[in-house]
Amino acid sequence: MSMSEFPVRYIEPVFRPPSEAHSLILPVTNGCSWNACTFCEMYTAPQKKFRARDEVEVLEEIRRCGEQLIVQRVFLADGDALVLPTRRLLKILEQIRQCLPEVQRVSSYCLPRNLRKKSVQELRELADAGLGMAYVGAESGDDEVLARVNKGETYESTLSALDKLGQAGITRSVMILNGLGGRALSRQHARNSARLMNAAQPEFLSTLVVSFPQGYARFRQGYEDFEPLPLSDLLVELEWLLGDLQLRDTVFRSDHASNYLVLKGTLGADKPRLMRQLREAIDDPRAAPLRQEWQRGL
Repeated sequence: MSMSEFPVRYIEPVFRPPSEAHSLILPVTNGCSWNACTFCEMYTAPQKKFRARDEVEVLEEIRRCGEQLIVQRVFLADGDALVLPTRRLLKILEQIRQCLPEVQRVSSYCLPRNLRKKSVQELRELADAGLGMAYVGAESGDDEVLARVNKGETYESTLSALDKLGQAGITRSVMILNGLGGRALSRQHARNSARLMNAAQPEFLSTLVVSFPQGYARFRQGYEDFEPLPLSDLLVELEWLLGDLQLRDTVFRSDHASNYLVLKGTLGADKPRLMRQLREAIDDPRAAPLRQEWQRGL
């Protein structure tokens, strides 16, 4: 099937989490409703200006997908589908259930700010209608770091959102950005990010390395004295983070393309092994299975 015949209309570029590689990407919004984080360039292209997609068009695309495709997973794009009113999200989820009966899970990115006006009961309704997972870019648990990068969130606002999702029975996959605090704020970034995760106890946690493929100009608007961490310090910061984590049953991954060292395990059962792998990489990086720059796919 050519893209001209595909039942979903996309406005490039389109992003999704690595674990959604085999999902149907269904745009219900275009761009990101916040789109002010200085570290993020995902939705800065002019054609990605935020707007909610036409409801009738989205429902029709779901119907056409049901006629042409067999789908087991659906990812609601773009950057924060949960900004939509609960009523509209329920209509989308119901259409997916009716037209794509093979779907086992629906997921979405989620900005914490977009849950401020949604009650736990509303989120339970979304979970009952099929929303199974939310990917939350916490980025950091440190308020100073969050302010420097214009995240528009705090430790408390992120924890509140994660708690609401957990109470509603929606699986939470949280992302922390290794290196986001730079040299000056590295220790507090790691310490308070661990504190946030310990309080939230998410089902999934991943680390990505902050990267600037288009340069530092946008980022340094709010963090003029930012000094990026070299590889050795990125690994030490990750060691600080893992060392402070007290998670009971969280799947941990550092396998995103931005990471130098791939780590996989369950925290806390696999914490000693992961800490050992990390320390070995810090002590002897030449012997460690580190990705080369060309392998990082940025």
